[in-house]
Amino acid sequence: MVTKLKKPVANQSSNSAFETSSAAGAHLAQNIKDSAQQIWLAGLGAFSKAQAEGGKVFEALVKDGLGLQRKTQAAAEDKIAEATSRMTDMASGITAKAAGVATDLTAKATGQWDKLETIFEDRVAKALRKLGVPTAKEVQTLIKRVDELSKQSGKSTSKVIAKKVTVAGKVATKTTNNVVKAARKRATAKKS
Repeated sequence: MVTKLKKPVANQSSNSAFETSSAAGAHLAQNIKDSAQQIWLAGLGAFSKAQAEGGKVFEALVKDGLGLQRKTQAAAEDKIAEATSRMTDMASGITAKAAGVATDLTAKATGQWDKLETIFEDRVAKALRKLGVPTAKEVQTLIKRVDELSKQSGKSTSKVIAKKVTVAGKVATKTTNNVVKAARKRATAKKS
């Protein structure tokens, strides 16, 4: 072991202090030399022990590392499975909500189209009435009346009149259909 140096006494004479200091210096040098030797020997002993037990320590470290890797890998797989499950649940919820919104929008759009179509048909019917075009009900009433008159007069003119009324009804229907189509095109163009 390393030993401690003693301090020289300050009250001694200068010669004796010089002798004491040179003796102390020699003693100090010897102590340093001995300490260095002990440190060197301790290092050699540690190196020898590391060589002898180094393989065992290395194998133990590899075994511990392998066990730790397995644990962390299992934990990572659990976290991935949990995250995948959450994402699947979220995607299902979003899909269901989107389907519900799409259904609601379709219903609203259909309802709006129905309202628009009804309004349009009412306006077309009003315009046709102003123009004096008879309705289908009025045409049927007229046909019945013509048949009655024909029976009374004995002539069968109802077929001729019915044909003329049918042609007039087809013209009115075509006009109505064309107006409806045009309105739908305008409505679609406005949405775009």
